[in-house]
Amino acid sequence: MDPTGLALPPLTAAFVFGLLGGAHCIGMCGGIMSALTFAVPPSLRHPARLGALVMGYNAGRILSYTLAGSLAASLGSLVTLAPGMRTALQLIAAVMLALMALYIADLWKGLRRVEGLGRALWRYLEPVGRGLLPVVRVPQAVALGAVWGWLPCGLVYSMLAWSMASADPGRGAALMAAFGLGTLPALVATGLAARQLQGLVRHRATRLMAAAMILSFATWQAAGALGF
Repeated sequence: MDPTGLALPPLTAAFVFGLLGGAHCIGMCGGIMSALTFAVPPSLRHPARLGALVMGYNAGRILSYTLAGSLAASLGSLVTLAPGMRTALQLIAAVMLALMALYIADLWKGLRRVEGLGRALWRYLEPVGRGLLPVVRVPQAVALGAVWGWLPCGLVYSMLAWSMASADPGRGAALMAAFGLGTLPALVATGLAARQLQGLVRHRATRLMAAAMILSFATWQAAGALGF
């Protein structure tokens, strides 16, 4: 058994985590998405242009996730050179996934404290993002999305812990790209006002199903790391 979870379909798992974590994404980024959409001048606010801008924002965001996954895994590859550190990273990743499950289920919000780790970086990036407004062209949208991808987010940090535990830059990048693609439906729906999908991902049953799936995966990963 590969205790990082990469012997199973890990990209599928990462995609599903992003998909079912959509309720959190709407709460965290939905307001940003709506604000960016409505900031487009009325004369340019036709469906084709709005759709292109929404996809541009999200393409930039996913590119940043992919880069972060590669960087985290590169760090993991260095850390695991020390004896016993691979197992430690795998256990940390399992704990972070379990905390993510509790967060998504609205059972415990302590993961928000982890978001504070990225606020120092965000203070420098936020003015860069503001300088790109108002967005009227797709390249602007991609650039702003790339900045937005570094917004402090406990859900993203949980996935980065998993990427770090993979200790392989290519795998780490792929995991975060799959996760980012999973978050896409919820955020595209928010940007284009698809209320049916927003309602589905916010539904209590959906959140509990997502939490149960993530928690079971975290348990499996921890068991593998400990050799069970």
